Amino acid sequence: MLIVVHIKEFWDQLSPDTQQWLIDNPGTMIVPRTVTAIINGETGEDETMDAHGGTALTEEDRLFIHEQARLGAASSDEPKFFDSVGPED
Repeated sequence: MLIVVHIKEFWDQLSPDTQQWLIDNPGTMIVPRTVTAIINGETGEDETMDAHGGTALTEEDRLFIHEQARLGAASSDEPKFFDSVGPED
């Protein structure tokens, strides 16, 4: 049986570290059991684990996480540096 979690519903309950892990691993389709255990501890959920202790992310979850990553990058106060080549003098 495939167990899924709906990250969008629980996003505000997740710690910044857990949110960052999800953002840093955007291709994750199945959240490892260690991260699943952390998510379950933060949200109070315990029925989202499969037989191996992991959790599958839905396509909607992955799109939501990608959007959160884009929003975080857009609101960063750090300056962005771009390589450029100027005209030869």
